[in-house]
Amino acid sequence: MTDTTFQEETIIRTSGSHNCGGRCIVKAHVKGGRIIRITSDDERPDTDKRPQLRGCLRCRAYRSYLYHDDRLKYPMKRVGKRGEGLFERISWEEALDTIADHTKRIMAEYGPEAIYLSYATGNAGKTSERVWMRRLLALYGGYLDYYGTYSSACTNAATPYTYGTVNTGSSREDWVNSKLIILMGFNPATTIHGTNTAYYLKKAKAAGAKIICIDPLYSDTAIALADQWIPIRPTTDSALLDAMAYVIITENLQDQLFLDTYCLGFDEDHMPEDVPAGNSYKSYILGTGTDPVPKTPAWAERSTGIPREIIIQLAREYALNKPGALIQGFGPQRHAYGEQPPRSAAALAAMTGNIGIKGGWASGCGSPCRKQYVGSIPINNPCKAAISMYMWPLAIQKGTELGKKEGVRGVDKLSANIKLIFNLAGNCLINQHSDTNGTAELLTDEKLAQFIVVSDHFLTSSAKFADILLPGDNFMEREDIVLPWSAGDYVLFMNKAVDTVYECRNGYDWVRDLAERLELADEFTQGRTLEDWLRFIVDETRKENPGFPSYEEFKEKGVYDWEYEEPAIAFKEQIEDPEHHPFPTPSGKIEFFSLRLWELDKPAEVPAIPKYIPAWEGPEDPLRDTYPLQCIGHHTKRRVHSMFDNSDWMEQAEAQVFWISVYDAKKRGIKNGERVCIYNARGKVILTAKVTPRIMPGVVSIPQGGWWSPDKEGIDQRGCINTLTKYQPTPLAFANPQHTNLVEVVKLDQMEAKG
Repeated sequence: MTDTTFQEETIIRTSGSHNCGGRCIVKAHVKGGRIIRITSDDERPDTDKRPQLRGCLRCRAYRSYLYHDDRLKYPMKRVGKRGEGLFERISWEEALDTIADHTKRIMAEYGPEAIYLSYATGNAGKTSERVWMRRLLALYGGYLDYYGTYSSACTNAATPYTYGTVNTGSSREDWVNSKLIILMGFNPATTIHGTNTAYYLKKAKAAGAKIICIDPLYSDTAIALADQWIPIRPTTDSALLDAMAYVIITENLQDQLFLDTYCLGFDEDHMPEDVPAGNSYKSYILGTGTDPVPKTPAWAERSTGIPREIIIQLAREYALNKPGALIQGFGPQRHAYGEQPPRSAAALAAMTGNIGIKGGWASGCGSPCRKQYVGSIPINNPCKAAISMYMWPLAIQKGTELGKKEGVRGVDKLSANIKLIFNLAGNCLINQHSDTNGTAELLTDEKLAQFIVVSDHFLTSSAKFADILLPGDNFMEREDIVLPWSAGDYVLFMNKAVDTVYECRNGYDWVRDLAERLELADEFTQGRTLEDWLRFIVDETRKENPGFPSYEEFKEKGVYDWEYEEPAIAFKEQIEDPEHHPFPTPSGKIEFFSLRLWELDKPAEVPAIPKYIPAWEGPEDPLRDTYPLQCIGHHTKRRVHSMFDNSDWMEQAEAQVFWISVYDAKKRGIKNGERVCIYNARGKVILTAKVTPRIMPGVVSIPQGGWWSPDKEGIDQRGCINTLTKYQPTPLAFANPQHTNLVEVVKLDQMEAKG
C-alpha cells in the first residue's frame, strides 16, 4: 500500500450525475490518487437570494460508494439461467463483438421497433451512456422510444389538459409571499425536489406562512415545518379536493370573477358548445348533473379518513387566506387513477384565484415556468414509434398488438415485439418496476426478450438479468455537465476527481467502439473526443445565453448561476393580459372541462373534468376483506431510489424497516423490532417492523428502493415494495400506479408455523 502521509491533498470541485432531485457542489479531497473525504459548498457567499448548494448525506456517501468491495470490475457474460446472477469474465472485445452481432441480427430480422433503450437514470448527465446509445442507435436506423417517467408520468400527462403545459410552477423564492402553503404528499426534507427547497419553505414559515402537510406519513417535512399534519388514505386525494370545492362553492367563497374571466367548464354557463347539460365541474361537485352524489365533506370522510370538520376548516383556510399555494408532490399521482389529483388541485387553485399572482401556485405538475437552455448532444431518431416508459413488458409480450389505444405514439401500431433491451445505469428493469416476480418470469423467457445488455456499477436486481454485463465508470471518475431535476437556476460542471479503476469504462468510449463494429464510428464521433462534446454543449448554450462562461471558466468554477431580479410567477402574463396572452390550451382558457378528454369517450376512467375515482386496491375495494392494509413506498433519505441500498454507511443512517401504526401492530400482536411477513397474491416480503405513530392506521409503508432479493422460495428478504405492487397501467398516461396496493402482515414466526 502506498504511504500518502506526506503527499499533497488536492480538492476537485465536482458533483454527482445520478437521479437525485437536487444537484449539489461536491468537493472531493484527493490524496495519492484516492478520495480521502468529501465536503460540499462552503466557499461561495451564502445569501438569501442564492443559498449554497450543500450536499446531504447522499453526497457525503460518494466515497464509500466509489470504493465499495462489490463494485463491478470487468465485462462479463451470463453463464447461468437469466436472473440467477451467474457470470464469467470476458474481454471488452468479446463483449462488444457479441453486442454488435445481436444488434445487427435483430435490426435485420425485426427492425428498429424491436430495439428498446430502457428507462434509466442512474447516470443522468448530459453525456451519459444512454445519451450515447441513443445517438448510435439513431444513426443505425432507430429504436423504440419511450415517453414519461416513473416519477411523474401521470401529472405530466394530465396537467396540459388543464393548462396546456406542464410548466405551472412559480419560483420557490416566491413562497415567502404566501399566507398559506398546503403540501400534499410533498416531502422535500427527504426527497430533494431541487436543492434548498426545504430552505425556501423555512423562509416562508419565518415570514408568517402557515404550512399544512397532507400525507399518510408524519414526514420529516411535517416534523420540521408543518403547523398541522392531516393524514390521508392513499389514492383519495381527489376526494379531499372535491369536498373542499364543495365547501367553497356552497359557502360562496370562490373567486367568481376569476372563473368567469379565465376558465372553461367550471359551471353550466361556461361550457363548450354541444356538450349536454349536467357535465360541468360545479354540477359534479354539487351532485346536480350526471353524477347525482354531492361531494360533501361527509362523503369524502368515508374515503379519505379525514374528519369532515377538518375538511371544512381546510377549505375555508385555503379560500380565505390568499395568496395560498397548494403544492403536490409526485406521490399522490403514482396510483391507479393518478391523472386526477393534479387536475383536482388545479381546479381549486383556479376557484380561489391563486393563479398568476405572487404567493399563489397553479398546482398541476409544478415544473418551473422559467426555463434555462443548456445544449445537448444531437440525436435524430428516424423511428417515430414511442411507448409509455411503463408499457415495455406488454411490448415484449405482444408489441404488434399495441396501438394508439394502448398509448403508442408516432405510429398506428407497433411493427415488432421488443427483442433487444439496452439497460444502461438503471434498475427499472426489475427493482423499480411493478410486480418484480411477474417481471422476472417474463425476462427469464429468452424467446421473448432475446438479448439484454446492462451497464452498471453493481450487480443490482436488474443487472442479474443481463446477457452481457458491462462495468461503468463512477461519477467521480468522469467529466460531465449536470442539472437539477427542475427547481434551481444553475448548472454544474462535474470534474473528474480520480482515475477509473479495473476495466470500468466511460460510456462514450465503449459506445464509440460499438459504433466501429456497426461501421458508424465517423458519423457517431464526428471526430470529437468526450471533451470536445462537452465543449460543444457549452458552445450551444452560449449561443442562447451569451453571458454563459467559456468552457475553461465553467470547468474551473464548476457552477454557473442564472441571475434574476424577480421571482417567476407562472401564468402572470395570462392573468394580467388574457387578450394577448391566452393559456396554451385549445380554448385559450384554464380548462376545468377538457373537450379533448371528452372526445376520448372513456368517462369512467378518463373523465373530461377532474373527479375522484375509487381505486382498485384502494380503501373502498372489497379485496380489503382479505388484505386490509394499504401499502405505499415512501422515499427515504438513505437512498436515491435504489442507489446506495448496498451501502453500509447508509444502513447505519436509516435501516430498511417496515412502517406500521401502533394501532395496526397491536391488533396483530406485532412489537417494534420484530420480523414480519408482508404479503398479498403477488408475493411476500420479510422485514423488521417499525411500530410508530408517524403513520396513519390502515396504512403501512415499505421504503422504496430496497433491492429485490428472493430466497429459494421466492420470498423477498430485503424489502423491495415492487414484490407486492400490481402491473396495471393507468388509463390516460399508461403509467405506474405503485402506491396502490393492498396487503396483510403477520409476525414471521406465525407465518412459519402455518408453513
